Amino acid sequence: MTALDGILGDLAAKPAARDLDRSLSCRLTDLGQTVRGRLARGVVQDLRAEPDGSSQDQADIRFTMASDDLVALTEGRLSLGPAWASGRVKLEAGFRDLLRLRTLL
Repeated sequence: MTALDGILGDLAAKPAARDLDRSLSCRLTDLGQTVRGRLARGVVQDLRAEPDGSSQDQADIRFTMASDDLVALTEGRLSLGPAWASGRVKLEAGFRDLLRLRTLL
């Protein structure tokens, strides 16, 4: 949770994210868990972990990655943009959100 809060917090702190109000999820494939929360007013709020499949993922912005990649992102050994481009991190969102997120990556 700390690693995910750090990564999402970095994104949320950027000026382009200040006007966003979106639900978020991050599925950690190797742990069988999905972390859900909300990005609003430049802050990530209400992060909570749930087992995979406990509810249908309807988040506006959805990340999927292995926990090792999440830790590598947090420690600065992996950058989000290249990780996304190489397929290590999957990002799903609506077209407008993807355009805005592109400026954050």
